[in-house]
Amino acid sequence: MFARLIAPAFASALALTAPAQAMDLTELTDAERAQFRAEVRAYLMENPEVILQAVEQMQNRQAEAQMQADFDLVTAHADEIFNDGYSWVGGNPEGDITLVEFLDYRCGYCKRAHDEVAKLLETDGNIKMIVKEFPILGEQSMLASRFAVATKQVAGDDEYKQLNDALMAFNGDITMPALRRLAESFDLDAEAIEAKMDSEEVTQEIAQTRALAQKLQITGTPTFVMQDEMLRGYLPYDQMMALVEEKRG
Repeated sequence: MFARLIAPAFASALALTAPAQAMDLTELTDAERAQFRAEVRAYLMENPEVILQAVEQMQNRQAEAQMQADFDLVTAHADEIFNDGYSWVGGNPEGDITLVEFLDYRCGYCKRAHDEVAKLLETDGNIKMIVKEFPILGEQSMLASRFAVATKQVAGDDEYKQLNDALMAFNGDITMPALRRLAESFDLDAEAIEAKMDSEEVTQEIAQTRALAQKLQITGTPTFVMQDEMLRGYLPYDQMMALVEEKRG
């Protein structure tokens, strides 16, 4: 990682040491080129902070470019993100801020984020929440998502939310017997939900979310979309609240 940063950073640092007029190193003699390299090396050894400044500048530029690219992706696919017609909607449906989460029930950071998001929704009270099932961590992830989506389609949004919370708190292997026990603990019709799991409707919902994630270049969970901004990875409550306040201006 450090080597990948230093190579372009050295080029930037070299530019900082070069004279105002452009220099074509290909026109130098071997002796002039060796002398120039020696002078640059000596300068950098005496002023190592130049390399650090160049690395920081490069990282800032990369971050800005990523933010702009993500903004463009969210803008281009806003309707699919915010109005797909099937994803669970909670929090305050009339909230002035919309937070979308792509999640996987086997993702440790999703489990950490779950309580943080719940605290955010409860504390703020004016945030609309949208959950998108994005199982990417193996067969157990897919099994859990199919069961959750089937629960929503069979029993409704409130029951889906109960199961969603339970799956996020669940730490064992996700198996059909375990899912049946969870469903039965909420007095859900586990047999009807299981029968729905492999239906075209459930398959299509998960496939559509996966296709959207590919368009948005989402490869990990949790990934959030807050208004026009993509948040790739876990964020603690304080940072999420600060972003909410920033969005409100």
